[in-house]
Amino acid sequence: MQFFFKQNIDYLTEHAVDADKRRYVSKYEAVRHYIDLDVYGELPFDHVPRSWSDAHIEYSRFYFLNEQADTLPLLLRDSTVLLRDSSNHLLFHPALADEGALEIPYRDFRRFFMQNFLPTFYEDNWTASCDSLAKALNISSDSISCKKLMAIDHLSEHGMLPWHLLAMLRRLARAFGEGDAKKIRRYAADLGHYIGDAHVPLHTTENYNGQLTGQDGIHAFWESRLPELFAEEHYDFWVGKATFIENPKDYFWNIVLESHALVDSVLAIELELRHRFPSDQQMCQEQRGQTMVRTQCLAYAAAYDQRMGGMVEQRLRAAIRSVGSAWYTAWVLAGQPDLRQLETGMTGADSISIGEMAVKRRFSIFRKHE
Repeated sequence: MQFFFKQNIDYLTEHAVDADKRRYVSKYEAVRHYIDLDVYGELPFDHVPRSWSDAHIEYSRFYFLNEQADTLPLLLRDSTVLLRDSSNHLLFHPALADEGALEIPYRDFRRFFMQNFLPTFYEDNWTASCDSLAKALNISSDSISCKKLMAIDHLSEHGMLPWHLLAMLRRLARAFGEGDAKKIRRYAADLGHYIGDAHVPLHTTENYNGQLTGQDGIHAFWESRLPELFAEEHYDFWVGKATFIENPKDYFWNIVLESHALVDSVLAIELELRHRFPSDQQMCQEQRGQTMVRTQCLAYAAAYDQRMGGMVEQRLRAAIRSVGSAWYTAWVLAGQPDLRQLETGMTGADSISIGEMAVKRRFSIFRKHE
């Protein structure tokens, strides 16, 4: 791994920001960089499904168009919670069937959702056929009053970061297994970017830029200004060896939960300093190339960094360790292919066929925790 990644260090450095650039060209990109955990309640958010499919089922809305052209909710809810019977069957709207209310085991609806709704997730209309629902219920399509099935995604609007991290790890592992150097570089750079975002507390809250507490600009202050001033001379980035991630889902969720636990301190300490520092000592003019920019004064930034007890350095160190461990884990899942051969012009078919088989075996780690 070291040979391949050192050979490509310039690419990884340059393309580490590609994910941010895509935010301006793809409507699906921005939500991959954050998760507004506070909209779901309070730590530890045990009620929020860690599985992407389960979370979509819980927080999206499903509808059916009946024979009278009425749009009705497919699944019954009490407020925002899906209604289930005692044996974990989901309950459908009574108007769906002539014979009365229908129910389906959750595991069957989950399978139906993954096979029929998810393939259309990135289309403008998130739909599925009524015949496919009848098949899942093991009944005739004539026995349900359904002309069309629709869904509205209410999960993505609050961010998808921890779920997307798992998806990116899968992609990187497959790229390793296929011996595709271009994909390995691209996915490694993107995965590193998202992992970095996950370690920033303000990527886990609705108040991501202090806009709800009158602290506009705190996001760039925390994640850009402080490292610019202090990282090179004061931060220690030697973090030790990467380790294999046994449970990637829990690992990525723990990152965002740890970040979210710091949100109150990030905001409260900066607010305290605002009240303590004279206003004319908080923001200063600084030369950037040919331009004068307004940014946080050195003394103010130093006080913020000190009051947080090295938080930014600690999250940077944790991010470095996590990026290395995620890259390493993807490589192990792919069967630890010899990456040196990728730089000699050999194709994936020539050199990484063992890795392709290993990916199929080791991807059970994802199914186990999905």
